[in-house]
Amino acid sequence: MTSRERVMAAINHQEPDYVPLDLGATPSSGISAIAYNNLKQYLGITEGHTRIFDVVQQVVIPEEPLLRRFGVDVLDIGRIFNEKDSDWYDITLADGSRAQYPVWFHPQRLDNGDYIVLDKEGTQIARMPVGATFFDQTCFPYVEDYPQDFSDLDHQMGKVLWSALVHSPWDHAGETGFYEDLRKRVLHLREHTDKALMITCGCNLFEWGTFLRRMDHFLMDTYADPEHVQALVEQLMERHLKTLEQVCAAVGDIVDILRFGDDLGMDTGMFMSREKYRELFKPHHTRLNDYVHTHSRMKTFLHSCGSIYPIMGDLIEAGYDVINPVQTTAYQMDPAVLKKEFGNDITFWGGGCNTRTVLNRAAPRKVYDYTRRMIDIFAPGGGFVFNQEHNIMPDVPAANIVAMYQAVQDARN
Repeated sequence: MTSRERVMAAINHQEPDYVPLDLGATPSSGISAIAYNNLKQYLGITEGHTRIFDVVQQVVIPEEPLLRRFGVDVLDIGRIFNEKDSDWYDITLADGSRAQYPVWFHPQRLDNGDYIVLDKEGTQIARMPVGATFFDQTCFPYVEDYPQDFSDLDHQMGKVLWSALVHSPWDHAGETGFYEDLRKRVLHLREHTDKALMITCGCNLFEWGTFLRRMDHFLMDTYADPEHVQALVEQLMERHLKTLEQVCAAVGDIVDILRFGDDLGMDTGMFMSREKYRELFKPHHTRLNDYVHTHSRMKTFLHSCGSIYPIMGDLIEAGYDVINPVQTTAYQMDPAVLKKEFGNDITFWGGGCNTRTVLNRAAPRKVYDYTRRMIDIFAPGGGFVFNQEHNIMPDVPAANIVAMYQAVQDARN
């Protein structure tokens, strides 16, 4: 099989020739810059660049030599933007190693070593404390209350770091002819690779409520002020459907998978009851999936962290083809149970290695054995694309990364 055939077979619940693998096809299935530098050094790779395409999470674009070495089967189409050396500049990471930022991103360093980001109006929208490896959101536009109407919603969304510091290709979305350029670039990529292609569109609903109102307020709103929650979600849906219309028209026939995002779970359970999810968000998630499936050939992929077992059936009914990151460390997210109950109806993209206590802390042999066990659970019958549980973080030893991918390679033989 080609990589594309392998990934699509897995999503269609057909067992492929061997387990498909993702590294870096989404901003939540990749590797952080520090871990990437350590991995390259461990492997003796001295060429190339450590380019941080998601500046909030400090996640890099994996380079071709590593994609080939580990047998990666899927690509994020954002990698075909900012392709010139002049689109990047050198920076120093928290551990003293080198990397590059896109030229549009210039955080300010304070006297105490912290980095902050100001928008064009001078509002501080993000902060990364000295020694840290992630920018935190500092501006919550509706934290005091909802506005009388949502006429300023676009402006206020632009003050949220996830929108203001968006990764490629969306850092070019404001340019004239963006969608025509997007199609041209994706067509060229598809002609020159046999890998499956992914586009990230977000279209978050619950999360946008937390970005605007702050987590504590929005969680209370879902119970104490559901009318405002519903009004906000309707406004978000207008914008999301407009984006999906343009994406489907531009690349819906040439991209294989469209990634949505909406973190609905914590380590210990869901953010809300199953009934609240069904009332406030499921109908809109269904509309998003219906639109993509009706107007394109793309499969839909939901990134949702945490304990989401209670609504797995609802997510399937809403139309999602793929779920990620499959956080098996969370409550009720037992991999064997998930595979048995839902493995015929949704594809698990992740769950391949525990990033909380195994990949970052265990000895390489334990990482290898754990990874082989997860593959044995998830892979039979298709419906599985290998990925660790969320991004590979800076504290993960390079030897453990290699052990994880060696387990995948050995399972393929």
